[in-house]
Amino acid sequence: MASGGSAIRGSRVGAGPMGEQDRGFHADRIKVSYWDALGNETVKYFAATLPEEEIPETIDCPSSGLPAGRDKENPPSVVKLEPYKTHLAYVKERRTEEEAAQLLEDALTQLRARRGTTTAS
Repeated sequence: MASGGSAIRGSRVGAGPMGEQDRGFHADRIKVSYWDALGNETVKYFAATLPEEEIPETIDCPSSGLPAGRDKENPPSVVKLEPYKTHLAYVKERRTEEEAAQLLEDALTQLRARRGTTTAS
């Protein structure tokens, strides 16, 4: 089967690599380096027109997961992780023992009323 003469299927006459003129406007940007406690450097780019206060002081390092800061000599330390709290632990923070006992009693009263097994307490 003979080819139409084009080495690359689907290419057109005059097609070639796109030059910089075809890629649109390139916005000015600044390079900001962040370092974690292990010495890993992460580079982020921000728009040059972005105010300094909007550039984050710390980020999460994508390679280590540790916090990374802009000061290479003093990277941020790892914050102590809070242990996982159960739903009951959160409830106990919001309620006193007396409130909890009253809520439980109210819920049991409603349940017994629905079932028709109300008993005098």
